[in-house]
Amino acid sequence: MRSKSLSALAQAFRSLRNRNYRLFWFGQLVSLAGTWMQDVALSWLVLTLTDSPEALGLTMTFRFLPALFLSLYGGVLADVLPKRRALIAAQVAQMLVALALAVLYSTDVISIALIYLLAGVRGVVEAVEGPTRLAFVSEMVGKEDLANAIALNSTLFNAARIAGPAVGAVVISTLGIGACFYLNAVSFAAVIGALFAMRPAELHLAPRVPHEGSLRQLREGLRYARSTPEVVLVLITMGALGAFGYNFMTMVPLVTKYVLLAGASTLALLTTTMGAGSVVGGLFVAWRARPTRRRLVVSSLWFTCLLAAVALSRWVGLTVVVVFALGFVGILFMTTANTRLQLSVPGHMRGRVLGIYGLLFVGTTPISSYLIGWLSETVGVTVTILIMAGLCAVGAVWGVAYARRVFPAGTSRDLPRPPDEEPEPR
Repeated sequence: MRSKSLSALAQAFRSLRNRNYRLFWFGQLVSLAGTWMQDVALSWLVLTLTDSPEALGLTMTFRFLPALFLSLYGGVLADVLPKRRALIAAQVAQMLVALALAVLYSTDVISIALIYLLAGVRGVVEAVEGPTRLAFVSEMVGKEDLANAIALNSTLFNAARIAGPAVGAVVISTLGIGACFYLNAVSFAAVIGALFAMRPAELHLAPRVPHEGSLRQLREGLRYARSTPEVVLVLITMGALGAFGYNFMTMVPLVTKYVLLAGASTLALLTTTMGAGSVVGGLFVAWRARPTRRRLVVSSLWFTCLLAAVALSRWVGLTVVVVFALGFVGILFMTTANTRLQLSVPGHMRGRVLGIYGLLFVGTTPISSYLIGWLSETVGVTVTILIMAGLCAVGAVWGVAYARRVFPAGTSRDLPRPPDEEPEPR
């Protein structure tokens, strides 16, 4: 029995056999823990400075607004530039942004306007980097371990969401908010060092696309996405849930302060609990869950119901249980969507299609962040989140209807066939 358990555990972490991915995974774990620590501290700083849900929504708007305009171009760059070097440059830029925030806070120069400015600069870097980072996973592990690596990526992201806020709460109470910002700047050294330490010869490099005009390449990516039903299904459901449901960095602080009437320790508890649910979900996917169409649409429906339950809960204990389940289902949906998308797309097109995915998942955040902040001040936090859950439901039901119309009955468990990795002749 013990040997079977160890075998199952090894199967769940099989992508870590790849040295390059192992370096990246552990480097990202340290860096993302620092990022989550900073994000929790920054959200609380904004509410402390302004006592305004709208200001917190605006902070998220400025951070994610560049993704609305740059995600598609970032996808083009992901297909053109060498991914490892592009990621090194992006991580250095993010480290400098974190250091600037730390210095401004520690010298008492910080203001809400400067927070908006730094959030915008960070957003530019993240918008360009996002598609490259997603596409780089397949270059580190190849097709065989791609689904497992995507699940482990989600696991590390949410393990960092557990560690970051927990450590952040201790650091804020003992050393102050500024220490969180300095520690985040230092944490970027882990992933930068990991990228430098990789062995380029062991990467599964996808064919790079000749740079023949960004607009032409963008049109090719959009045309491919529009004509591929597997991609369309993912984009329908992710478009709704990504825009209106995954805005936890705005929703959770608002629920904590204005629905549960609690403080920073409860915010850290809820963020950590949601991260724990996501880690369990990520490990479940890595261990045995197959990224089927059925799992995609069913998890989107469950996500909608749980989001509504968060809005209706008035007790901290119940909210903790619900956000744990929301984290589990949310990662199940996201990992399934990401895996099916990458397995449906040829390597030379992957960056551009992931740029569209990033636009729907991250690029819509500035609109929904401001909408959530404005509605929360107008009609209250509870009604606002119920509205967001209703909008998610529209996308989930649309996805169910599309899948039933386009795909033959009995194929819901099929995985997309990995496409040819060779670029199309020009």
